[in-house]
Amino acid sequence: MTTASRFALTLLAGYAASTGCALAEDIYVGSYGGSTETIFKQKIIPGYEKMTGNKVIYVAGNSTDTLAKLQAEKNNPQYDVALIDDGPMEQAVQYGFCGAIEPAPIYNDLYPLARIAGDKALALGVVATGLFYNEAAFKKAGWAEPTSWNDLTDKKYKGKMVIPPISNGYGLQTLLMFAELRGGGANKIEPGFDALVKEVGPNVLAWEPSPGKMTELFQNGDGVIGVWGTGRVKALRDTGFPVKFVYPKEGAFALFTAVCPIAKKAPKPGAQKFVQYLFTPEVQAILADSQAWGPMNSKVKLEPKVAQEVPYGPEQIAKLKPVDYKVVNAKRAEWTNRWNRTVER
Repeated sequence: MTTASRFALTLLAGYAASTGCALAEDIYVGSYGGSTETIFKQKIIPGYEKMTGNKVIYVAGNSTDTLAKLQAEKNNPQYDVALIDDGPMEQAVQYGFCGAIEPAPIYNDLYPLARIAGDKALALGVVATGLFYNEAAFKKAGWAEPTSWNDLTDKKYKGKMVIPPISNGYGLQTLLMFAELRGGGANKIEPGFDALVKEVGPNVLAWEPSPGKMTELFQNGDGVIGVWGTGRVKALRDTGFPVKFVYPKEGAFALFTAVCPIAKKAPKPGAQKFVQYLFTPEVQAILADSQAWGPMNSKVKLEPKVAQEVPYGPEQIAKLKPVDYKVVNAKRAEWTNRWNRTVER
């Protein structure tokens, strides 16, 4: 048995001993569908259920769906725990949907970057937003690997670049990055729009929101460079396609999967223990391998192959930039309207 396994078993065995079978609870977890749902049901939830006697009811949906359900049920929420993207999680905390995360030894091992909302929510895993390119196409053209966000302005990529729009986290972060590079930021977004319209936009083949379409554009050779996340690039690379992710020298923004216990009149102790369980090294390693979520627990040891595909280790984690969603969420509707009028007109 691995050290991580023993740690998880000790954590949960102590909980099981203190509660007893008579206090078994149904823990409702709102989280993602697709491969995330599969991995939770097959490899994560069974261990928690076995050690606690609790039963996890997994309710699949995207972050917007989960947030909407929390809003609709704010007086009597069904969920005990929610896993959603960091932007919507900031809203969930703002609206009072998240309860306080009780202190536990496991949280002492987390990177500071994990503490995204005080004691109300934590980053469970992270993907990096940066550049990616078709290695075979670059080799054929004799082009060097891109190293900077400013490479997206190079005219040699005209009609060969694919970037998600602002409705997608990767597109939003591209806007924020160029705002920063041109002397602005979230509180001064004008330089970002100017750069995307005048410098980057002329090279863009498509502002593509769909991961499937993005993959198709690369596989058929129309796109050879763009902006995406480490997880998406890993999934495409796993198909055998010669694509590579690049951490730009100016840094990469972080996109988090966040988790919080839900504020309830009678919160269930098992909800806090479930959140703690998700940060054990064993579970964090499963999520890194299956979902390409970089671990937030600094004690996690990943296999070399997995470590190459996700944000991992103190040096790499330290280079990731968080988004100030307090500012972004207040401005996003306005920015989206402007994007539609000027960038994707």
